[in-house]
Amino acid sequence: MPHMYHKMGRFSFSLLRHITSLPSSLTALSATGTCCLHQRVFTGSHRRYQSTVPGHSCQHRRGVSTALNQHIQDLSGPEQRLLNKLYEGLIAGQRASLAESITLVETQHPRKKELAQVLLQRVLAYRKEQESCNGGKPVAFRIGLSGPPGAGKSSFIEVVGKMLTGRGHKVSVLAVDPSSCTTGGSLMGDKTRMTELSRDMNAFIRPSPASGTLGGVTRTTNEAIVLCEGAGYDIVLVETVGVGQSEFAVADMVDMFVLLIPPAGGDELQGIKRGIIERADLVVVTKSDGDLVVPARRIQTEYTSALKLLRRRSKSWNAKVVRASSHTSEGIPEVWAKMELYREAMLASGELQGRRRAQQKVWMWSLIQENVLSHFQNHPSVKEALPHLEERVTRGAISPGLASDLLLKAFVSSSS
Repeated sequence: MPHMYHKMGRFSFSLLRHITSLPSSLTALSATGTCCLHQRVFTGSHRRYQSTVPGHSCQHRRGVSTALNQHIQDLSGPEQRLLNKLYEGLIAGQRASLAESITLVETQHPRKKELAQVLLQRVLAYRKEQESCNGGKPVAFRIGLSGPPGAGKSSFIEVVGKMLTGRGHKVSVLAVDPSSCTTGGSLMGDKTRMTELSRDMNAFIRPSPASGTLGGVTRTTNEAIVLCEGAGYDIVLVETVGVGQSEFAVADMVDMFVLLIPPAGGDELQGIKRGIIERADLVVVTKSDGDLVVPARRIQTEYTSALKLLRRRSKSWNAKVVRASSHTSEGIPEVWAKMELYREAMLASGELQGRRRAQQKVWMWSLIQENVLSHFQNHPSVKEALPHLEERVTRGAISPGLASDLLLKAFVSSSS
């Protein structure tokens, strides 16, 4: 098997091995700040989790054969020390460790991607302990904020964030900035707008470039949320790039999806169009101050009527439409009150926990699709045939559909 194909296929094997057979120095979880502690016990080739939580035990068995294990390399000493430093700093609430951990998660380097997954498994275990101590309920509240360009998302987040930190919450903001379609560069303007919140020691703002990812979020936003929760942030706000009607990927990674719309942004027909409005748990009409108060009230009335025509997403909650002004802070406490009511209703019914479980499956398949595409693009047979087929497609000699079929056949035949 060619070296490149072999290298691309080794990543998933290495990841599985790291998850099921971590050294004890990496798997010992800190008990600081938690009321319970998982202890990993090594017995031969099996790994068991023992928990002090009644009825909470699980057993993981290594399912990797010897033929696959020979392709796997152990973590080196420097790698172990790096992961220990990041993990310990993360659960201690150090912002520098959180920022470095997110950078590790965002990397495209194959080996560092493996290290990132090892770190994530430790953080997930730590978070699971916290949830067990909280009666099985999530300890953090994830809120996604989306809307068209110019809706005032960054200004809204800063005002809400300052209010929440003033009430004793720790707030993290994952802001996704649009990237250039020509150079791939990105101007991190969202953090620049949040001048007051960025100086708040109880807030953490992480801007990331979209890098061509559709849906208004990045490939690793979901994993960054986990890291923020592990660092002790109980409110996680995810701000998307300015999106259109069909881009709502953020709704599949948060507990509550909030749609921000500016006043005078369209007629009532916009409210009943299928797409992003169907996924909204709360609609906020922004910039409701000055001369825009009257248009904002009209938009609020129209969207309230329009939402009645859409099918309910939840048995416990009806989507609401509220007005707010980031400039005067009018309506901001009311917006947060609606968010709290939503969380209480969804927790009481168990829908929030069920939504999180469903989201994990969605993002698992999303990452599978991404990795399969990367695997396909780097396959030797595909790379060999691609230039010739691209040239024939551009000349009009063959159709794009036929070219894709030929590439898939080349991929499948050489992989079997």
